[in-house]
Amino acid sequence: MSMFKVFDISGSAISAQSQRLNTVASNLANADTVAGPDGKAYKAHEVVFQTVLMDASGAAAKGDADNPLLTSAGVRVSNVVEDQTPGRRVFDPSHPEADAQGYVTYSNVNPVEEMVNMISSSRSYQNNVEVMNTAKSLMLKTIQLGQG
Repeated sequence: MSMFKVFDISGSAISAQSQRLNTVASNLANADTVAGPDGKAYKAHEVVFQTVLMDASGAAAKGDADNPLLTSAGVRVSNVVEDQTPGRRVFDPSHPEADAQGYVTYSNVNPVEEMVNMISSSRSYQNNVEVMNTAKSLMLKTIQLGQG
């Protein structure tokens, strides 16, 4: 396997984790929102990852998984889905968005879970940047060995 595939693999993970961080940020920004004019509250979004086999050029491969040239894998975001957990309902008849029974429906975003997702995604992003830096350092040291 070429050392350059390390950059393709880590790059795909960085891209996927970046999208996950953006989704978490959107969820946190809407954590305390109430039902809008359509009567529906914001639903938290979750990122779904998928393993992608990569060919020798680092592009997503289309073909036989048994092919020895397709031994490396990356990751991509296959879908962003809405969490179907019902939103939090709070009794507050004085609230302008209260329904006929006096309940206000808030988003289903759980800020604690989102903070855990943010930390996990951020660390994964940082780890993949470190993988790229380490691979670069090893390549430079290999070149220096050839000069001496």
